[in-house]
Amino acid sequence: MHNSSGHLLPKFSIITVTYNAGKVLEETIQNVIAQTYHSIEYLIIDGGSKDNTLDIANKYRSHLHHIVSEPDKGLYDAMNKGIRLATGDYLCFLNAGDKLHDNDTLQHMVHSLQPLKELPDVLYGETAIVDSKGHFLRMRRLSTPQELTWKSFKEGMRVCHQAFFAKRELAVHTPYDLQYRFSADFDWCIRIMKQSHLLHNTHLTLVNYLDEGLTTRNQKASLKERFRIMAKHYGLFSTLLHHLWFVFRAIIKR
Repeated sequence: MHNSSGHLLPKFSIITVTYNAGKVLEETIQNVIAQTYHSIEYLIIDGGSKDNTLDIANKYRSHLHHIVSEPDKGLYDAMNKGIRLATGDYLCFLNAGDKLHDNDTLQHMVHSLQPLKELPDVLYGETAIVDSKGHFLRMRRLSTPQELTWKSFKEGMRVCHQAFFAKRELAVHTPYDLQYRFSADFDWCIRIMKQSHLLHNTHLTLVNYLDEGLTTRNQKASLKERFRIMAKHYGLFSTLLHHLWFVFRAIIKR
């Protein structure tokens, strides 16, 4: 946690949930093991893939702290398994196909902590959207707030799930709610922030997010869930007002 000179040196648990991710997993693994900061553990939680996902994971077994492969109840059930197995100070959920922005991203994150006396509850930063070749497309549409609080998500998911590193001890008591099939990460981030005292803006681009585009069918279901989650946390009236503003904003931006 600290070194002899009193610097904060947290351990990161990086968790990649996979299901038939053979086409994109290897680059993600290589990105994690190339990190210049070494206090990390890497977990792959697989839902019983039928392709070559496990062959790829096993190729890097010496760099992986856990490989689990068994049927699960979906993405968020697998993430809950990852939380239970992790031992680091912070959790990072990195999808297969996504990458930490640079080889020294974790090193820069830790450097950003040095003025602090204690480890924050949440570390967060920006997200770059990239194409399948890793070329930069744009920054994420919703910008990260300077000061993040649980109320920040009234405007939508202001921080990408992958660029939101929660303390493991908070996450252990706050698993993903499996009633949400598409947007449990949105609900989870809000619930983590509600319990957090110190949220630290790293002022860094943390993640390269692979732009695959959600299918419209899932997108619709996801937006419905997100509305329910916002109504639960922020109240129905406030949520309706914000959604009217989203619609108006979309019209004037055309």
